[in-house]
Amino acid sequence: MVEAEDLSARGCWTVFTNFLCSRKGNLLCAEMILCLVILIWFSLSTPAYSSLSVVEMILAEIFFVIYMCDLASKIQYWSWIDFFRTLIAATLYLITSIVVLVEGGNRSIIIAGVLGLIAVFLFGYDAFITYPSR
Repeated sequence: MVEAEDLSARGCWTVFTNFLCSRKGNLLCAEMILCLVILIWFSLSTPAYSSLSVVEMILAEIFFVIYMCDLASKIQYWSWIDFFRTLIAATLYLITSIVVLVEGGNRSIIIAGVLGLIAVFLFGYDAFITYPSR
């Protein structure tokens, strides 16, 4: 019984590391880390803009698990769902970053705005590679 649990744990870890080495796994991991860093910088200055980072980080984690468990192949129109998630995230980060950078303020909010622009390019690239070809 212990050997079966050990094999399933190793199998889960193998699936995790294999997906993490893929391009989509790298993008989702980078999205989670960047959203966390932006959340920290927004929280240092003003918590008003931090909800976008929280929502996008949670969505990236959920999508990471769905892709890792290979549930995406079982859901109809999954590629469109992922495409619109990344497109909406890029648009919202662009709007938020422009507003933050135009308002100005202390150094931490400027850094969060610049990181938000980096997130626009990351989510935009993810939307570009996720766009359904059919």
